[in-house]
Amino acid sequence: MRREFRLPDVGEGLTEAEIVRWHVQAGDEVKVNQIVVEIETAKSIVELPIPWDGVVSGLLADEGRTVEVGRPIIAVDTAEEPGETPSPAEAEGQAKALVDDLVPKPPAEGAVEPGAHGSPAPKEERQSVLVGYGVKTGATRRRPRKRPATTTEGPPPAAPSAGAPAAEEPATTIPAEPVANPKRVEVAAVPVHEAPGPITVLAKPPVRKLAKDLGVDLTTVTGTGPQGSITRDDVHAAAAAQAPVPETAPAPAGPGQREERVPIKGVRRMMAQAMVASAYTAPHVTEFLQIDVTGTMEAVRRLRALPDFAEVKVSPLLLVAKAVLTAARRHPMVNSSWDEQAQEIVVKHYVNLGIAAATPRGLVVPNIKDAHTLSLPDLARSLAELTETARAGRTQPAEMAGGTITITNVGVFGVDTGTPIINPGEAAILAFGQVRDLPWVVDGELAVRKVTTLSLSFDHRIVDGELGSRFLRDVGDMLEDPLRIMAWS
Repeated sequence: MRREFRLPDVGEGLTEAEIVRWHVQAGDEVKVNQIVVEIETAKSIVELPIPWDGVVSGLLADEGRTVEVGRPIIAVDTAEEPGETPSPAEAEGQAKALVDDLVPKPPAEGAVEPGAHGSPAPKEERQSVLVGYGVKTGATRRRPRKRPATTTEGPPPAAPSAGAPAAEEPATTIPAEPVANPKRVEVAAVPVHEAPGPITVLAKPPVRKLAKDLGVDLTTVTGTGPQGSITRDDVHAAAAAQAPVPETAPAPAGPGQREERVPIKGVRRMMAQAMVASAYTAPHVTEFLQIDVTGTMEAVRRLRALPDFAEVKVSPLLLVAKAVLTAARRHPMVNSSWDEQAQEIVVKHYVNLGIAAATPRGLVVPNIKDAHTLSLPDLARSLAELTETARAGRTQPAEMAGGTITITNVGVFGVDTGTPIINPGEAAILAFGQVRDLPWVVDGELAVRKVTTLSLSFDHRIVDGELGSRFLRDVGDMLEDPLRIMAWS
């Protein structure tokens, strides 16, 4: 019998994905759990296996096409009798259970996160998503994120982070009454009826009018105001991130063509939305420090000769990462996040170290879980694995969730410095510039030294100028004299 496999809901909070590459063609024989296609969501590349044995009778979606969750993408002729086939409801329930078991997810907000008590996090292996039938077919849109109820009780919402999966809005209705909060901001919790059920939106009437004028669907916007209410800045950020997404990639500009249009989708769209949200919600301050890293470059050369690092790449970024980890232990407030609803600063006594990585599909920021517990050789191996996975486009959503502080290495592009944007949900990001030979005064004499520039952007709600300066100066001191890393660790 002919069976059609529908694009499943892979548990990432999105309702569409792009077909990147088919691994099979019509006429090919397939086995249960065989990888048949790669899809790109807004967060990563995901491999999908087929849930049946049979022969491919047709591919129903071309490579490069964006399709909705629940839409058939491949047809398979199986040897099953009609009586052996489960009902649609049974099949959907079985598929959802399998997806829930196999999709890696970050810890829930409020749960004990890896490293909170000093224990190392288990290694997260990349797994294929066993497919199901997904959600019901409907209009293509992003699934609304969770927003808190109108009371102040209960756990605070998770701080936004790059790559973090969006959770589905519970189908509950809150009476449309004014909500009192500590800032005396009056918002209305008005139920908006969608196909899956009513969805509650907290926003003032002027904000609702602004959203209507700009064509922004408030059910797709994450509020950053009191009690999760949507502000004018949230609407402007959502409007800036909106753009029509063509189903096929644009043709290269031909002779005489003055413009080319590149579709904003997948990882690039998620990156844009995260950066806009960060710029609109966190007051950024950036400080710069030029330092002599001749000692660091010598230490890197000596580490490369040690047997412990024989099978791993050692670069200056390794010592920069170790210096940031050490400075975060000395100044914990820099390794924290802002909880708007609870009006609290959440200080993390563990470090999930984010490393910004440029990929052909856009910027991703995977993080090394519990990096503060790793030895220097283990940290070097983790950096190498993270970079290799990101460049291959295989970074999974769970690997990008839960970061606490980030490093971006702009020096690899021949850039001296920059003003990096803080990764959403964090308080600081350090940019490491290129290392160059420059004249430097050493013991009163002019000499040629290895010099670089560090820049630190931080959330001024959490980190004031003194704390940011001390943190940056500590990182600089450790890179000027790597022995300080040992002394301060």
